[in-house]
Amino acid sequence: MNAAAVVTRFAPSPTGELHLGNVRTALFNLLLARRAGGRFVLRVEDTDAARTTETHVRALAEDLRWLGLDWDEGPGVGGPHGSYRQSQRQEIYSPLLTRLEAGDQAYPCFCSSAELDLSRRAQLAAGRPPRYAGTCARLDATARAERLASGTRPALRFRIPADRQLQFDDLVHGPQLVDTALIGDFLIRRDDGTPAFFFANAVDDSLMQVTQVLRGEDHLANTPRQLLVLEALGLRAPRYGHLPLLTGADGTPLSKRNGAQSVRELREAGYGALAICNQLFRLGHSCADNANLNLADMASRFEPGRLQRASAHFDPVQLRHWQGLWVRSLKPAAAQAWLAAFLPATAAPAQRAAAVTALLPNIVAAGEIVDWLPVVFGGELRWESDARAAAESAGAEFFRATAAAVTDNTELAALRAASGRQGAAFFAPLRAALTGRLHGPELAPLLRAMAPALVRERLAAWVR
Repeated sequence: MNAAAVVTRFAPSPTGELHLGNVRTALFNLLLARRAGGRFVLRVEDTDAARTTETHVRALAEDLRWLGLDWDEGPGVGGPHGSYRQSQRQEIYSPLLTRLEAGDQAYPCFCSSAELDLSRRAQLAAGRPPRYAGTCARLDATARAERLASGTRPALRFRIPADRQLQFDDLVHGPQLVDTALIGDFLIRRDDGTPAFFFANAVDDSLMQVTQVLRGEDHLANTPRQLLVLEALGLRAPRYGHLPLLTGADGTPLSKRNGAQSVRELREAGYGALAICNQLFRLGHSCADNANLNLADMASRFEPGRLQRASAHFDPVQLRHWQGLWVRSLKPAAAQAWLAAFLPATAAPAQRAAAVTALLPNIVAAGEIVDWLPVVFGGELRWESDARAAAESAGAEFFRATAAAVTDNTELAALRAASGRQGAAFFAPLRAALTGRLHGPELAPLLRAMAPALVRERLAAWVR
């Protein structure tokens, strides 16, 4: 492998929110390029005009940048092979399609959707795999002219070479052998004039000098078709590798149906980008290093030979594990920046910083801090029954003494001395009165985060 020549790409269709299966594909392609000192290209496949929106295009770029998956070539960055949006490359595709048709390597197809569906049903009923029956492949010039004159707009089909055994070496699955007789002629241009996926995707890979492509294994059956198109055009093909699909707890491909969250949803819930990447790095790719790695470390450890062929199971519990490691690695300033959006804007900077110090060990996702905000900044407590019982059993004298010991810089030792108690007899009722719970953040930093007046008020409320 010539390191300088390695070019990978990520080519999503912006028809919805970026999900974790797509993120892993982008991550692995980025790591493959970074490992070799090559280039990572972002290409937007937006020819599905009915489902593509500019909102999705912008969100896609925003999600990738937030994850740290920056591209070397593509939208917003530029490069020598633009445009990087498929909808703007029609002038590139048209002459290539014309060349295939002129060389009888492609032909116009006038079959309607209803006719194609009927043919498919008949083949399935006969126990044969469905593929195009070749109806329009045998039309002569006169028959084609008659259909064109009737106003029928044809699609364009690639003519599969007969009696051919196509071989290619998959980066993940190894050597593959495909009998072209089993493929069937396929569309390379729709009847509305737009290029089909098989054609545009392959042509763009070649013209953008992409050398390796990692994509989902649901595209494995597409590879022979695309290799044949590039061969017919005399264009160089990249080497494809097909990743096992990510599955949910039910064993089906990861989706909204089995609880999968989009990148936006995870970001809004307060998950860190690096935590997400660390989990995905280990789904379908073996790595002996259990540390929380940055992207450069992941690139140095990424090995195509370690890509697995079996489906990879996405486990939300494991995501929380990596998130927890990431949270514990945060420096104070970084932790405050991460949690800033969840903290009261009206609180003094010193109190916000103290709150982060106190609460950080008890949260994994940033949104979980919201449950503790009333404790620190004032508000209605969420009482647990055992906590209320602990406070009630402590007696009024305990709370009278501790409330009187509260100062502008209250120390836990001073409250303990004032109460005359030790151990659980001191800590349990104090924590209960201040938080409404018997478990949670350490009391010393929590006291430093709470306003003295609030501490005094909560303790005095039990002097009855």
